[in-house]
Amino acid sequence: MSYDVIVIGSGPGGYVAAIRCAQLGLKTACVEGRETLGGTCLNVGCIPSKALLHASHQLHEAQHNFSKMGLKSEKISVDWDQMQKYKNEVITGNTKGIEFLFKKNKIDWIKGWATIPSVGNVKVNDKTYETKNIIIASGSEPSSLPGLEIDEKIIVSSTGALELKKIPEKLVIIGAGVIGLELGSVYSRLGSDVTVLEYLDNITPGLDSEVQKSFQRILKRQGIKFVMGAAVKSAICKKNKAHVLYQKNSDESEHSIEADIVLVATGRKPFTNGLGIKELGIEVSENGYIEIDNGWKTSANGIYAIGDAVLGPMLAHKAEDEGIAAAEIIAGKHGHVNYSIIPGVIYTSPEVASVGKTEDELKSSKQTYKVGKFMFMGNGRAKANFAADGFVKIIADKDTDRILGAHIIGPAAGDLIHELCVAMEFGASAEDLALTCHAHPTYSEAIREAALACGTGAIHA
Repeated sequence: MSYDVIVIGSGPGGYVAAIRCAQLGLKTACVEGRETLGGTCLNVGCIPSKALLHASHQLHEAQHNFSKMGLKSEKISVDWDQMQKYKNEVITGNTKGIEFLFKKNKIDWIKGWATIPSVGNVKVNDKTYETKNIIIASGSEPSSLPGLEIDEKIIVSSTGALELKKIPEKLVIIGAGVIGLELGSVYSRLGSDVTVLEYLDNITPGLDSEVQKSFQRILKRQGIKFVMGAAVKSAICKKNKAHVLYQKNSDESEHSIEADIVLVATGRKPFTNGLGIKELGIEVSENGYIEIDNGWKTSANGIYAIGDAVLGPMLAHKAEDEGIAAAEIIAGKHGHVNYSIIPGVIYTSPEVASVGKTEDELKSSKQTYKVGKFMFMGNGRAKANFAADGFVKIIADKDTDRILGAHIIGPAAGDLIHELCVAMEFGASAEDLALTCHAHPTYSEAIREAALACGTGAIHA
């Protein structure tokens, strides 16, 4: 069997690339070794975690806010098995949806794990397929630390944390990044005593420092404990408990903490094992990322790479954009990804979203800027919905007023950020947003108010 394109991996980057290739008239196949399509994101990442985040948020609302609204009922309880069933149904619905799209677009699903024995060939289960082009979309896997052995029972990765047999009484999370805080938020709302150990002095590295501080204060208020500047040395399991040893960076003192479950959330690394890329002479960075040119092409002819396998933020939507772009280049069109306008979202409650430059970045580059900020406390809809924590922050060029970055902590931040993304894509000024009528009462009014604050001042501040 011969193809125009074979995509290796069916995660967000892979399946989107395959669909776009097929739409452009290319005979396409996708190799996936899992029993279901969708990769890490749909099976053990973005989608199941959002299901649990949604469920735990509803529990919080029922426990803390329903009675204030006059909604009275018997005490709410948690059926963990049913919650897991709901999560799995969400996963199945999404993965089956991709299967349908593959059939609709006449994409062949080659089941198994791929190797690339030579340029123009992909081998799966002892069968070799010829192809003019290959797109590597093999994704990433959890990374760990020396002294930590993940067993997915007591010491778990994000995968194991989504499939715990019961809600842990005490949960220790190593790493205060997106994955750790999202899952910590879930289990905290479900009743776990959650402690986060972080090597750095700030949570969520890379976020605007003002957002970092506000976010940590809110999470502390919600009951999550933080130990900052903690270098984890080991985690040992004894009698179904984990004992985590860590050293404080400030004074090198050693401490230990006991937990029912330890979640290792220290980031992810590219997954390219078994592909045979080194044997093909494909250049790989020191950190394991596949090297590509501006057209997502590797150093081997006709082989492209996208998503978590290449350098850049490990985000599903970044992979999707790269998948579309690579497909269009293979089809002889122009592929485009604007890496300066890729939003990032943390799906806690409140949500955190950002796009573009942070204040810290602009200060270090000595670029002149101005800041417009508006607290959700001044937003009528947010107050009515018990969601008034947080703010919208817009950073604009001091001279031209062009929007350089935006940072939101608050209700529906992950949706609101896209107004700023579109504005930045079109080179809009803060004044452009300030002059745009926003419906009342909506959370989005906070964006307009922040834009007004870049100029003559917000109305409701």
